[in-house]
Amino acid sequence: MAAPMDAAPMMADIPPNQTIYIHNLNEKIKQDELKKSLYQAFSQFGQILDIVALNNVRMRGQAFLVFKDIASATNAIRTMQGFPFLGKPMQIQYAKSKSDAVAKLDGSFKPREKKVVEKRKPEEGQKKPEKKPKTDAPRVARPAAPAAPEVQLPNKILFVEQLPEQTTDDMLKALFGQYPGFKEVRLIAGKGVAFVEFENEMMATSALSGLQGFMLSPEHLLKLSFAKR
Repeated sequence: MAAPMDAAPMMADIPPNQTIYIHNLNEKIKQDELKKSLYQAFSQFGQILDIVALNNVRMRGQAFLVFKDIASATNAIRTMQGFPFLGKPMQIQYAKSKSDAVAKLDGSFKPREKKVVEKRKPEEGQKKPEKKPKTDAPRVARPAAPAAPEVQLPNKILFVEQLPEQTTDDMLKALFGQYPGFKEVRLIAGKGVAFVEFENEMMATSALSGLQGFMLSPEHLLKLSFAKR
């Protein structure tokens, strides 16, 4: 997707469409991490065609997310409006204009002209900086490998750690509920941990693989493991 779409200040004036505009996002999150986290949070609502999140000053803290159909976009807005995401409540509305991804699907896409920037050639007589010869770095003794941690056998209950204090049952239900077989969440108040149950160990394993390291806030990356039996 090339240039981002403009977002209107009032959602009431914008007709429903496949693209949603998300703002009030955490500006300290790197672009790749933000796009990954957005995909994990919104893919439960339908097929995602594109995600645009730029690091420039104008677009910082904002993103555009393109669904394949309008129903998915509408459901995402209703469900995730105000959801605490990466430490800040999201503000979501329909985007004002059509995305490139949607335009390609309906045949209305027109490629934008790319600006050609000429590379400056070195002036005559100007010497290139000489490369310094590499020197061998001193060898450092490797520390002994730590003992292997105890590994729990796969089962249908996940143990979730490193949760922020403001985490609620509804937040965890929205996050884990996108995976098939989700049954319930048991949040341990004040401990920053929770138990999430699925119908079987295969479904629990799928959720563990998909959400391991998910960034709930800049200081809180989900740590998932199978619960002790």
